[in-house]
Amino acid sequence: MARLSPVLKQATPVTVSRARGLEVFGEDGQRYLDFTAGIGVTSTGHCHPAVVSAIAEQAGKLIHGQYVTVRHRPLLDLCERLGQVLPAHLQSLFFANSGSEAMESALRLCRQATGRANVIVFHGGFHGRTVGAASMTTSSPRFRTGYAPLMGGVNIAPFPAAYRYGWNEEEATRFALQELDFLLATVTAPEDTAALIVEPVLGEGGFIPANAAFLQGLRERADRHGFLLVMDEVQTGFGRTGRFWGHQHFGVEPDILVAAKGMTSGLPLSVMATSDKLMSAAPAGSQGGTYGGNAVACAAALATLDVIEREELVANAALRGRALADGLRRIAADNGITGDVRGLGLMLGWELSTADGQPDAAAALRVQQEAIGQGLLLQIGGPVRNVLRLLPALTVNADQVDEALQALGRAVATATPLPHAHRAKERT
Repeated sequence: MARLSPVLKQATPVTVSRARGLEVFGEDGQRYLDFTAGIGVTSTGHCHPAVVSAIAEQAGKLIHGQYVTVRHRPLLDLCERLGQVLPAHLQSLFFANSGSEAMESALRLCRQATGRANVIVFHGGFHGRTVGAASMTTSSPRFRTGYAPLMGGVNIAPFPAAYRYGWNEEEATRFALQELDFLLATVTAPEDTAALIVEPVLGEGGFIPANAAFLQGLRERADRHGFLLVMDEVQTGFGRTGRFWGHQHFGVEPDILVAAKGMTSGLPLSVMATSDKLMSAAPAGSQGGTYGGNAVACAAALATLDVIEREELVANAALRGRALADGLRRIAADNGITGDVRGLGLMLGWELSTADGQPDAAAALRVQQEAIGQGLLLQIGGPVRNVLRLLPALTVNADQVDEALQALGRAVATATPLPHAHRAKERT
């Protein structure tokens, strides 16, 4: 009898029968509040009527129109629609299926456009599981173990993870930029470096936001040395952080932007966006793919963009994110939990630590598993798996935030019966 690979590790034991909005129902009829959104994918909630209608209508017209063979209207309309929300200089688009594919495409373009071999990524970043993307991923060794030799030319610089270093944000940023300069002086010379590749908020790496001084420092160095700045917005895009794009919090614009996840509310589609001049540096025919720009996925993306605009979901993400972060801090304080509450919008992480400041992966797992029994679905992240990740759909309302916080409060009280000695640190 065929079965799923045992290597797939399930975060919950739930087998879903149906879902709508933020509500998920198991085959046993149990209701859960979903604060994972399929790792940030179902941005308009499960089965939003407008998205379902668009998918059904397009499926009755054209399911697959291979886009280097024929063009189709949903693809062309999506190009126009994305042009309205992307930075004005990023109007040349290449579509693929996953974030990994789009990141591989960005890597290839950086090397083609600059004629340089090396790239610099940042500690804790996640960019995918395919060989090039995995070579640029440093959020956990499980994405790389047993996969060597990986792609060459990847160099790793520090990310300003202030809580991990035990510094304030200014100190962590100064250190990260100094180490980047040292890397350029000792390992990969600027004339050999094609690009800096960074997430505005580390995703799998623990939901750690960048900051304006750090990203502006990257932009200045890219301009000075002639390499490119690539923003991996796979998880931070489409309103997730309370701005349409994560980089908009920091006053910095990229040369290349990569997005996926929340774009379609559930179907596979990703995009790499850059300038016409930069995209034209790629050799003709070097981009393509069988399923990229799928007609049904493009229709879902158009409907998703309409819902985000019509229901003002970017503003809702900012508003509900503040309430959710405040609630997490209250739970931490009420239970004497040491750790760090951080994030932007509805991309929030709660890092749990022991009383002496060490990562507490066991406590995070207990809380996450106990939350399931309280009807709340969460995931865990961070390099040592001690960060509770909260990623509800952008449609989440005040009552659902309150329900989630009450369930999480009960889970914390049950899973951590012995209070830690120190109160949680608070930072966003």
